[in-house]
Amino acid sequence: MIALTLRVLAPFLVVGVLVLLLRWTWSKGHSVVQRNPAPGAPGDYGLLVPVAAPPDDAAALAIGARLDEAGIRYTLAGTKAGPRVMVFADDAERARALLRP
Repeated sequence: MIALTLRVLAPFLVVGVLVLLLRWTWSKGHSVVQRNPAPGAPGDYGLLVPVAAPPDDAAALAIGARLDEAGIRYTLAGTKAGPRVMVFADDAERARALLRP
């Protein structure tokens, strides 16, 4: 009697577990791997240091083009204090010297 009941209910149990796993897998907004990026303070970017504080994104791209021509790797970061052009600490002095008027 018990074996017959398990034989009948087992497929439903397996399908139920699969449904729960698929709902958890494909649900939105519960990922532990990827989160929306949040802007941080200018000093919160690890090995990168800010070398310029342009007023807008267009000016930041122009500064980035100048750094790119000089062979300096850069990143444009949207910080809480506004856009910043960030470079590695080893290149910071050279980048600041290049950007001086």
